[in-house]
Amino acid sequence: MTPGGDRATRTAAAADPVPAGRPATGIPPINCLDCSLQSLCLVEGLNPQDLDQLSGMVSTRRRVLRGAALFRAGDRFEAVYPIRFGSFKSRVLTPDGREQIIDFPIRGDLLGFDAVSSNRFQSDAIALEDAEVCVIPFEELEAIGRRFAPLQQRLHRVLSAEIVRDQGQVMMLGTLGAEERVAAFLVNLSARLKQRGFSPREFVLRMTRREVGSYLALSLETVSRALSKLQERGVIRLALKQLTILDDARLRTIAGAACAPQPSP
Repeated sequence: MTPGGDRATRTAAAADPVPAGRPATGIPPINCLDCSLQSLCLVEGLNPQDLDQLSGMVSTRRRVLRGAALFRAGDRFEAVYPIRFGSFKSRVLTPDGREQIIDFPIRGDLLGFDAVSSNRFQSDAIALEDAEVCVIPFEELEAIGRRFAPLQQRLHRVLSAEIVRDQGQVMMLGTLGAEERVAAFLVNLSARLKQRGFSPREFVLRMTRREVGSYLALSLETVSRALSKLQERGVIRLALKQLTILDDARLRTIAGAACAPQPSP
């Protein structure tokens, strides 16, 4: 789900791999004032002086190679992680070892808030492609939030948006058929990519059909059939993982109420 414009960044990440969970060395500290994710990250609404203080806190970045874990369920919670580039799958493992996908975080999303209440991560965050995150120590984030009301308000909006997305997922699973669920998944993914400045009509599906099925409570075969039907109707074109939405209006009609606009965090 990383656009072609990030090819140079991806190439640099592949050429200079850093094991998951370890700080990347030789990389200058992040300056939030210069970051293109200001409108999506925790710094939205802060003035330059506040941003300067936050930038001093975000001095570490971590690269996570495709298939590696940023954190796993049960790990101690110490930081939250805005995604600078790349994408992840958030999952939990059932007692018999089966994977249950609960989300597909992408560039601009924040990872780790599910651990606030227990101080332990409740899910695994696995990179679907080479990715990079900022590391924001949560204790420092809370301390700054107590001093700067805009940051605290931003935190509340992020948490509220996650609750609304969870509610939408419950509604989708409880009311839609298989083809409607797949259509709604594509519509919502398209909207999230558009919000981040990516093409909403042409993008790469980094997740497998099995992973999409786990997220939508559908079998691999059912997801494949639904995608094939959408392609046969001329709604989408799918070549391996490259997806093109040919008829956005019809896709939204199939998805129905589940593709209603989601609030921005």
